Amino acid sequence: MDLRLAGHGALVTGSSAGIGATIAETLADEGCDVLVHGRNAGAAAAVAEQVAARGVRAEVVLGDLTEPGIAEQVALTARDFGAHILVNNAGPFAEHDWESSRPSDWRAAFEGNVLPTVRVSQTLLPSLRAHGWGRVITIGSRAVRTPLPHMVTYSAAKAAVVNMTTSLARHLAGTGVTANCVSPGVIVTPSMYRMFEERSAEDDGSRGEREDGPDEADLVAEYAPNPSGRLGRPSDIAAAVAYLASPLADYVNGIELRVDGGITGTP
Repeated sequence: MDLRLAGHGALVTGSSAGIGATIAETLADEGCDVLVHGRNAGAAAAVAEQVAARGVRAEVVLGDLTEPGIAEQVALTARDFGAHILVNNAGPFAEHDWESSRPSDWRAAFEGNVLPTVRVSQTLLPSLRAHGWGRVITIGSRAVRTPLPHMVTYSAAKAAVVNMTTSLARHLAGTGVTANCVSPGVIVTPSMYRMFEERSAEDDGSRGEREDGPDEADLVAEYAPNPSGRLGRPSDIAAAVAYLASPLADYVNGIELRVDGGITGTP
């Protein structure tokens, strides 16, 4: 299916690795020019090279979005790049429960996941409105609906992301710019896999000694039981983002699209 993204431009924050990199490459596969963002110059350049190999324009913008003024600078670079699609993917996760979390942990979760999304979006919105068409796509989490007891700060921050996405969609009514959120389930990325390995080693030393790492079936059964019977892949999230970014999704607005294998159940 042609998603009609050829000739459009996109900024994908946090796209130098993991889900963000796959989103960037998937948009490029659909003919979209992509501005790759990250903090590591080498990693971002490598993704931009993969994007450009698809025959589209690719550039890199660097910066820590939690630092003063950086989110605004990145957004202005995106404006000059011609990006009318914004994918707010950047956001750290950390493990804290109610007993161990400190005020600084809560602050870090919101400063890393919520405020950069606000700052980049606010700065880029005038150009999207002026263009008369645009997309703002945020990345939530299955923890929005089922808060994770070992990731309470992250769960709360991602809930805020979903809430403000719905608010933004209403704010942008009649402008041609839509705002939607994609909430991943348990997605296999290098960082997530390392976390599973560490947990397995803590729970059962023998599992931590597997040469090929934790078994996916065991991980699904223990950490992410879902009707689909598997863990998610970055490509699952990227496909959802590409659809919402496309003109085919003009009538989809203000939603949270859960891409989680059904782990959160029905509404």
